[in-house]
Amino acid sequence: MVRHDPTVDAWFERYDNPQRELVMAVRDAVLDADERVTETIKWQAPTFVYRGNIASFYPKAKAHASLMFHRGAELPDPEGLLEGEGDVSRVAKFADAAELGQKRDALQALVRAWIATRDAD
Repeated sequence: MVRHDPTVDAWFERYDNPQRELVMAVRDAVLDADERVTETIKWQAPTFVYRGNIASFYPKAKAHASLMFHRGAELPDPEGLLEGEGDVSRVAKFADAAELGQKRDALQALVRAWIATRDAD
């Protein structure tokens, strides 16, 4: 069951972006990955948390929903969902609801991989 934080709900009420519905659907997919994942507002954007920051939305993206995994380079990504070459972060992009549907399992696997790394520490 997806649990929304009222502070994040309030942020979405003010969020004026053509990808608003898609971003909200990505939000639900992340929160639905594991009941221990919570959300908050950090860096002026919704951020998902479990024993550290998992990922944050890039709210200014207008052509797609963009979710930055703060330490994405450390996560296994067998489906190749994450983009980027940096030493630490990686980005998942979703162009529309159909693409999110296709990539939902891979997205949730990344969230669960984060949780597994945190639980192993």
